[in-house]
Amino acid sequence: MSDQILTLVKKGEKVLSFGEILLRICPDMDGQWLKENKLPFYIGGAELNVATALALWEVPSTYLSAMPNNSITEEIVAYLNERNVDTTPMVFHGDRLGLYYLPKGKDLKNAGVIYDRANSSYADLKVGQINWDSVFEGVTWFHFSAICPAINQNVADVCLEAVKAAHARNITISLDLNFRAKLWKYGKQPIDILPQLAQYATLIMGNVWAANKMLGTAIHEDLLPSEGYAKETLLQQANDTSAEILKSYPLCKAVANTFRFDHGKGIKYYTALYAGSTLTVSPEYVSEEILDKVGSGDCFMAGLIYGFYQGLSASETLNFATAAAYDKLYIPSDATTSTVSDIEKRIIRHD
Repeated sequence: MSDQILTLVKKGEKVLSFGEILLRICPDMDGQWLKENKLPFYIGGAELNVATALALWEVPSTYLSAMPNNSITEEIVAYLNERNVDTTPMVFHGDRLGLYYLPKGKDLKNAGVIYDRANSSYADLKVGQINWDSVFEGVTWFHFSAICPAINQNVADVCLEAVKAAHARNITISLDLNFRAKLWKYGKQPIDILPQLAQYATLIMGNVWAANKMLGTAIHEDLLPSEGYAKETLLQQANDTSAEILKSYPLCKAVANTFRFDHGKGIKYYTALYAGSTLTVSPEYVSEEILDKVGSGDCFMAGLIYGFYQGLSASETLNFATAAAYDKLYIPSDATTSTVSDIEKRIIRHD
């Protein structure tokens, strides 16, 4: 097969990201924030991190979420607009913005994350509330993640409404299978919700364990997320998982998998992209120490969309996305601040 990746989006048209906008409250680990009365805030949310990265990389990027209408959210909108994120579709209703607390340097999968998202404006969205004809005008790519339907059944129903509307308009759809155990609290498991959403996706990103948990794909019973397994074994699982997804979901054209393992105080990181029956594998990145794990996967997702948008080859797309994700580990915020040029300097070139 040629290394040229599938063309999934019309260049020049907008990418719309949909998800909950959040404030991340980031205390230090030793209580110094109490003594000094200093508590950093970041604007985040998985899908917003994607939208922000794309805008920075000069891909027309628009963002749909829900917020209360007050002076704080007015400042947030101005902040996003300054960064070329189009917030025109934003829904203003309800009384509160979602929050989460995460100590510096920790990861969202870590037990230390504390969510405060109940009854937020986004959580109160309902089917029929969003005018998808208006929202999807000029849009050729729609992105969301598995975090959205994890919030409650109403939001899961809105996600289904959204992907059906996008599919009816021939819009490319990407889905990030990020799993947040602390959010699935309304009596449903991911496997109850995600398959009906994934059937509309063109690109699915995650890892072999998330795909098993959320889509029910087969996985070797002894294959645990550990460094104890050979890389070749994990890549074979990525190949098999990806092929199964493409067979089960005929609209899906590509599947991406990430592998990130602790390495001392740092990480070991590599990825794979399956398209056209071919598994492309990235170089392996190793870091002895990092600053912030939050948003690395979102940056990888944005890198994939960027590659598809620019019409890059499979290897070029994967190399850019992987370098973008690795680069984000050195940026202490939710979203990347690195330009395309910055990321290209991070890319490890195969001999």
